Amino acid sequence: MPTAGNKIFHFGPCRVSMSVTEIRSGFTAIKANIQARDPIRTLSILSYPHSLHKVKSSDRCCITHHLFNFYVDKVFKHCKTEDLYVNRKISSIANSFLSVRRRLQQCHEQNQCVCGQESTEKFNQILANYERLNVTSAAMKSLGELDILLNWMEKSP
Repeated sequence: MPTAGNKIFHFGPCRVSMSVTEIRSGFTAIKANIQARDPIRTLSILSYPHSLHKVKSSDRCCITHHLFNFYVDKVFKHCKTEDLYVNRKISSIANSFLSVRRRLQQCHEQNQCVCGQESTEKFNQILANYERLNVTSAAMKSLGELDILLNWMEKSP
């Protein structure tokens, strides 16, 4: 059941309520700061080569589940700055992701979230892009690309 400001997203057969507006607001407040920390402009974690483009509806739940696990387990824990304001915003976004991840995990456990070969390959490409960099750089770059993920989620059917 959505609460104020939440929207229901359909990831394949899985329905998840979340406030992308709240996540985007927190991200927008720190985006310039985070992206300024990214010295490598030639590599993208999420969009090379078309990692999130043309994901089949049946694979949306799986790749979204993988991505939320990825952000919670690999990205947020390595995104610490000397700026307390930025750290608080990152923590707030991470908490939102934790909540959504729990709901996606429930779908996964109920076998509503089937992982096909295409979604596995796309996620493995994202992991390969991430692992090309050192942990802190990769985490900051992934956080700086959060709008790619949010845009993908919002424009999807």
